[in-house]
Amino acid sequence: MNPVDLKLYLVTDSGYYDEKRFLDMVEKACRGGVTLLQLREKNRGGREYLRLAQAVKDGFLVDFLTVEITDPAGVPLIIDDRVDVALACGAAGVHVGQTDLPVWAARQLMGPDKIVGATAKTVPQALEAYEQGADYLGVGALFPTETKVNTVLTSIDTLKDIVKAVPIGVVGIGGLDESNVDILTGSGAQGGAVVRAIVKAQDPEQAARRLREKLDAILK
Repeated sequence: MNPVDLKLYLVTDSGYYDEKRFLDMVEKACRGGVTLLQLREKNRGGREYLRLAQAVKDGFLVDFLTVEITDPAGVPLIIDDRVDVALACGAAGVHVGQTDLPVWAARQLMGPDKIVGATAKTVPQALEAYEQGADYLGVGALFPTETKVNTVLTSIDTLKDIVKAVPIGVVGIGGLDESNVDILTGSGAQGGAVVRAIVKAQDPEQAARRLREKLDAILK
């Protein structure tokens, strides 16, 4: 089992930005206290996905100076879905959903030292992912979310049941922001995963800092 700090898990959406502004947002979010970053690019082909992943992981040029992001900040980069992209860019790991590669296949390809995360909405799904080698689980959506058209909600009681059922870290996801992240209090979850709460914030660094402070207090 690979140790993963799930406290403030940022799942990205580059659709709101041009590339330079997107990378700037990610860099500011990491400065603000993000502990894990998932690059999620459902609409990019492999070549473009890899190029963006490399920029997020290794840095990008601004006026001939390299602006570094996840690696120097000590924030592990997780690639959504694409094991090939994760391996090619040297990412810390991969996250697979219920319709992606099964966890066992992702683990086999990634090897024992990389992080493999999985989505689970039920206790049986959680147990299966754990048994196949997942290092952590993303559980949700806890609230309606803009990132998926048909959001299937997961109750906080189901989240608690999953936490009790598996000995790996669980992060709550889906519509979480500063106004409702208190729902994780007493749940046993190790963190909260957010998208729009940071990605769409006017000041991503401050938004991340406020969320991190709140999660630190909630999830002592």
